[in-house]
Amino acid sequence: MTAAPAEALAAAFVRSRDMDAALGERLEAYSNAVREFIPAYADAVDQLVSRLSSSGAGLEAPRPGEPMPPFVLPDERGRLTSLESLLQNGPIAITFHRGHWCPWCRISASVMAQARRDIAAARGQIAAIMPERQRFAMEFKSSTKSPFPVFTDVDNGYALSLNLAIWVGPDLERLLSSFGRSLPDYQGNEAWMLPIPATFVIARDGIVTARFIDPDFRRRMSVEELIAALEAASKRGAAHSTRLSGR
Repeated sequence: MTAAPAEALAAAFVRSRDMDAALGERLEAYSNAVREFIPAYADAVDQLVSRLSSSGAGLEAPRPGEPMPPFVLPDERGRLTSLESLLQNGPIAITFHRGHWCPWCRISASVMAQARRDIAAARGQIAAIMPERQRFAMEFKSSTKSPFPVFTDVDNGYALSLNLAIWVGPDLERLLSSFGRSLPDYQGNEAWMLPIPATFVIARDGIVTARFIDPDFRRRMSVEELIAALEAASKRGAAHSTRLSGR
């Protein structure tokens, strides 16, 4: 990508991130800019999405009503944290991201950070998971101004256990490398694998109450859907506590 398209795309990213619109509209605006300035990348993404959709990628991940598999992962400061300990503070939305370099992930995380008061009012919390080393997790948290923890999923181990990890394929590997986005530099391995961006809302009892999985990483769960799901999970948790206490 030459300097002129790169500068134009960088400007489009800022406009998309900061526009007064819903998350979906911001993501679509940036996707349209990518298609305009680097059509080869947009075409390669379309092919990847088609391949993933036809194979049912992500469909076997935990569904609503099923328990969320536990994890213990390091956050952006290297502190090991378990899902169990997070749930002690209330229902949580676990969001998977491709990496600090991914503009769609940065837009999504930035919008979620802006909604932190509404998320807190829903008595919920958010945690991000990405397959990158600690310093890139910290960079992601800083660049998106996120108050939420960012966990490192080494070698996509947790994503693999959830049937979310995918191989990007040779076309995207070549294109990303040509843009200076070498996944091995960020992840510390040569696998060229990424998680399908997904969101799981989990009640305090560890049961998944809602999920959003789309092989097209250009789409994410809306803020409104996430907040509504956290509110519902919070009510489920209150009802569960009442049953346990026998009241």
